[in-house]
Amino acid sequence: MMTKTGARVVLSALLPLTLLACGGGGEKKADNMAGMEGMEKGEGEKGEAGKPADKDAVSLSAQQIADAGIEVGRPAIGGVAGAIELLALVQGDPQGVQVVSATIGGRVVSLTRNLGQSVRRGDALAIIESREAASLNAEIEAARARSALAQSNLRREQRLFAERVSPEQDLIAARTAATEANIAVRLAQQQLSATGGSGGALNRVAIRSPLSGQIIARSATLGQTVAADGELYRVANLSRVTIAASLSPADAGKVKPGTRVEVTSAGRRQEGRVTFVSPALDETTRLVQVIASLDNAGGTWRVGEPVTASILLPSIGDHSITVPSTAVQSVENKMVVFVRTPSGFKAVPVQAGRRNGDQVVITSGLTGSERIATTNSFTLKAELGKGGEMDMD
Repeated sequence: MMTKTGARVVLSALLPLTLLACGGGGEKKADNMAGMEGMEKGEGEKGEAGKPADKDAVSLSAQQIADAGIEVGRPAIGGVAGAIELLALVQGDPQGVQVVSATIGGRVVSLTRNLGQSVRRGDALAIIESREAASLNAEIEAARARSALAQSNLRREQRLFAERVSPEQDLIAARTAATEANIAVRLAQQQLSATGGSGGALNRVAIRSPLSGQIIARSATLGQTVAADGELYRVANLSRVTIAASLSPADAGKVKPGTRVEVTSAGRRQEGRVTFVSPALDETTRLVQVIASLDNAGGTWRVGEPVTASILLPSIGDHSITVPSTAVQSVENKMVVFVRTPSGFKAVPVQAGRRNGDQVVITSGLTGSERIATTNSFTLKAELGKGGEMDMD
């Protein structure tokens, strides 16, 4: 039989083992739970900080979008019924090309501009020496002298009339003579101005540019004798040019002023608008002349250059959605358009319909209110294949 002292010894020995067994199991369970929580937390962080959770998304900052040369725009609503493609010719805008002619006959003693040089309106382009110029300048001098004499007589008559020496009739006559003399001076000056203005000597007149632009033709030669109205230069303001083409009467009936025209040549493409559709057929070709206006502030197009013009015929009552062909890409055998999101772009599947020029009709997938990548979308396609994170280093 065990004594009380022996029982206390056995209990003292068993108690640490019991506590160790219980405590060890608790710590192991806590460690396992912490590990699971860590794994779940780690997986969640990877989903946010790793590859985008959406496999169709590409993450880019605004700076990365700009560096990649990606332009963002909206789809166009209202498609085109088709396009008429034909050859055309670049011409100068009729409002922007003028002939500079000799205003009087004489000898050309100075030419201040050569081909290609820029001029401003009112710049002297040539100096012509002639007897007619001498007569015009002499008439001005004589008219000024007569005007000065008439003004002097008027002042004298005003003084005499105030002193009650001269009758009012003499004062009225002096005032009339002074007025007529002033009119004669202005007339002589206007006649000289019509020729271009004084050329620095009594027998010379200056021929001035009627508009700002560029010299595109020079017909005169220094020392040449020219007749009145003889062509000296041609000046053109080519900030706008026109595209001239001919259509069959059937096609011309579909085109109206304001219709869009895409002009292409040697890797260049630009859009203009139809400004004129002739109401009559050309007597020789039996075709209808169509003219479109094109911005040329950058000097992209040259007068006389042949180009290809595609006249885009609008669809009446059509509300279809069109995007540039450069906005559509094929990803995993699906046609997609990259739609702008707060964090970058998302590849949205679409159904593509007919193609008109460089525009593609989207039959489904877009509402028309989205902002989409219109250029360099192939870059987004490549980054989507890498996992959606663009490295711009």
